[in-house]
Amino acid sequence: MRRRRVKITGIGPVTPAGVGCESFWQGITQPVSRVRPFTALGAEHGPIAAAFLERFNVAEYVKPTPALRGAARHTLFAVAGTALALTDAGLALDELRTANSAIVTGTSVMDFGGICRTADSVHKFGAKGADGRVVFTTNVAAVAGTINRVFGLAARTMALQSSCCSGLDAIGHAAGLIARGEVDIALCGGAEAPLHRMPMLELRAAGLAPQSDEGAARIGRPFDLWRTTGVVSEGACLFVLEPEESPRAGYSFVAGYAHASDAATELCGGMVPAMRRALADARLRPAAIDAISAWGPGHREIDAAETRALQQVFNGALQDIPVVSIKGAIGTPLGASGAIQVAAAALGQRAAVVPPTANWEYPDPACELNLSARARALPQARVLVNAHGLAGVNTAVILERC
Repeated sequence: MRRRRVKITGIGPVTPAGVGCESFWQGITQPVSRVRPFTALGAEHGPIAAAFLERFNVAEYVKPTPALRGAARHTLFAVAGTALALTDAGLALDELRTANSAIVTGTSVMDFGGICRTADSVHKFGAKGADGRVVFTTNVAAVAGTINRVFGLAARTMALQSSCCSGLDAIGHAAGLIARGEVDIALCGGAEAPLHRMPMLELRAAGLAPQSDEGAARIGRPFDLWRTTGVVSEGACLFVLEPEESPRAGYSFVAGYAHASDAATELCGGMVPAMRRALADARLRPAAIDAISAWGPGHREIDAAETRALQQVFNGALQDIPVVSIKGAIGTPLGASGAIQVAAAALGQRAAVVPPTANWEYPDPACELNLSARARALPQARVLVNAHGLAGVNTAVILERC
């Protein structure tokens, strides 16, 4: 059976760097960090630095409906991202409602805000303080299900939880549904809003978030010699995917997708087979890649391990391939990270610009990559996007310019 080519026709970013394609692209091409002190949890929990949306109201993007009542913040991000993506694609709801469609979303953690609130209420008031609504709103499956209800669709839904690879895996799975002819339109991407007491205190205790908010904007330093650890953030990006024969213009084709796991003793080792399998899926050799959107969270060990993985796949040619990490600008919104990377890469292919790696200043001999703290004008026919997550998961996607 012939495999259909799959293109991105709509992009809906909801990020600390900007909401909507125009605002996001303008923000992500500036060498500016959006990380700052996050004080909403209260001083009693110690300093927390994060990148976050200062102002967000889902009613600016969709009409309020009962389906949004009590929805988690990451679900609201996803609903807004869907509305933006549909508008960007020029896809009318009447057409979508009659199409053979699917919704595939990726989210790494449940809605700990809702879980903590009901736990605190039970602790204070006993069993009568329990909120039954959280059973329906806090699980990751609620993201895709809420999109379905808010927009009045009858789409097949799937929610993925593969740690920080969740959003990128959602794009890969949705593209596969279209490529195989199972559906004709897919809404997909990642959404995350982890800035609650839990898991932020645990992430900080694990060394995956900074211990201080001093000089917050300078903490996230992907691949930089003086990097320490990554910075957790929030955000989302949803996409409209369609087959090549769709009448709507495309940004990029989802040309290749693969995932693989680390061996027990090799951090990011699974990136190597993930990248190689994605290249094979796209029927490409490493020399065909024009730019790389690296995972690069700004974590001392993870950045160096990703560099080693890239060196294994691209060998001596790696120095000639521009590499970027957008985490210096927006932090790491866990499962939404890969989806936001895809947005930056697809918009970069259209504009022939590679975004900057914010805060990269001092080259690290352990991370010998072709990086720049400034945006670079460069035609990019094919871009590799990497993701890595806890439990040793890795995902790679290859975008080919339409």
